[in-house]
Amino acid sequence: MKGLKARLRMVGLGVAALTALAGAAQAAGTAGDPVKGKTVFARCAACHDLNTGAVRMGPSLKGIIGRKAGSVANFGYSAGMKGKGVVWKEDTLDAFLTSPMKYVPGTRMAFPGIANAKDRADVIAYLKQAAR
Repeated sequence: MKGLKARLRMVGLGVAALTALAGAAQAAGTAGDPVKGKTVFARCAACHDLNTGAVRMGPSLKGIIGRKAGSVANFGYSAGMKGKGVVWKEDTLDAFLTSPMKYVPGTRMAFPGIANAKDRADVIAYLKQAAR
């Protein structure tokens, strides 16, 4: 019985180690590439400024990481965006970019979203690097 318990404990430890490794590999697989993200951002650039802080058809994305949603001066946000109450971080940007209209009901952003998780990770990495 002792031998069986020891084997089961070892199997449990092995499963836990493999689960941890798989999680780390998955996280590494979704790490964004800012170089590729620049290409993905081209879809956004028609409406959003990234460097000067200028308001275009959409608000400037300069300094977006760590900024509260709906807070760029001189931009007329929808009530949904102003009331969302989130701070733009990797996870909130990922959720928004997946489906803007689902994440912020009533948003005026007429963009269907970015279905590909890798593309979203890439553009977020680009925003983190370029939109400071």
